[in-house]
Amino acid sequence: MKTRITELFGIEHPIIQGGMHFVGLAEMAAAVSNAGALGLITGLTQRTPEALAKEIARCREMTDKPFGVNLTFLPAVTPPDYPGYIQAIIEGGVKIVETAGNNPQKWLPVLKENGIKVIHKCTSVRHSLKAEAIGCDAVSVDGFECGGHPGEDDVPNFILLPRAGEELKIPFVASGGMADGRSLVAALAMGADGMNMGTRFIATEEAPVHPAVKQAIVDASELDTRLIMRSLRNTERVLDNPAVERLLAKERELGANLKFEDIIGEVAGVYPKVMQEGEVGAGAWSCGMVVGLIHDIPSCKDLVDGIMKQATDIIRGRLEAFV
Repeated sequence: MKTRITELFGIEHPIIQGGMHFVGLAEMAAAVSNAGALGLITGLTQRTPEALAKEIARCREMTDKPFGVNLTFLPAVTPPDYPGYIQAIIEGGVKIVETAGNNPQKWLPVLKENGIKVIHKCTSVRHSLKAEAIGCDAVSVDGFECGGHPGEDDVPNFILLPRAGEELKIPFVASGGMADGRSLVAALAMGADGMNMGTRFIATEEAPVHPAVKQAIVDASELDTRLIMRSLRNTERVLDNPAVERLLAKERELGANLKFEDIIGEVAGVYPKVMQEGEVGAGAWSCGMVVGLIHDIPSCKDLVDGIMKQATDIIRGRLEAFV
């Protein structure tokens, strides 16, 4: 299947693995890329640029296919060493970067000078157009269904993707609610050039997370995610658990007086406990509504191959039969 995204990134299938904290390690990225999709190492999971350089080298040993690095730009009193991370990406020969969070404009010149393609994650059409205007090569359009941060507009992909298709000239992928061949065909029908999957890739054999995390995703339904930190305008979709319910109770009780410090116990330092130790109730961790469509834990190759077969069967069979 050839789309503008497969051509841009030199990949076989128009599927991208999203950047995920303490999930996007070399094992994950390599397995996805070896399956013909685009794997991503999550840059900030590595505590230093030196650690990221080692992770890139590890991934290089596991695949000869294209892979990228996700780099999220966050507001912070003491920001991460972004110049160091970017230098590690350049020296590691990585040619694809997924940016997220704040506007990446400051960092685009050095990335472009080194022949790196940039796809920026956006939760609205206006942000997507800004990404296009500053020179990003593609965007990942994140609908309200997505795990992690869906923005504050609450527009689901059935509206957001066609709107993006109306406005954008650069290629874009659909993110949020993507799980299978049906998702891919729907995304293509609404103007996207592929899809980005996060939560679905956690429930795979190669995902370097505790088995309890994978099982929690399989066991959950589409009703089992919650939105937290709305009052802080830092909304995040997470899998429901007792820690999340405690957090939501604090939000209701404190209302507009809520401060980040009030919920730090439920959100700070959670990912190592969850992803590595399997304490799925330790706090709030990102998860999409797409859990309702996840019923197994396949290998990345079986997952990607199954998606492409289902998508092809729908296009050539079900859809063609209607006309």
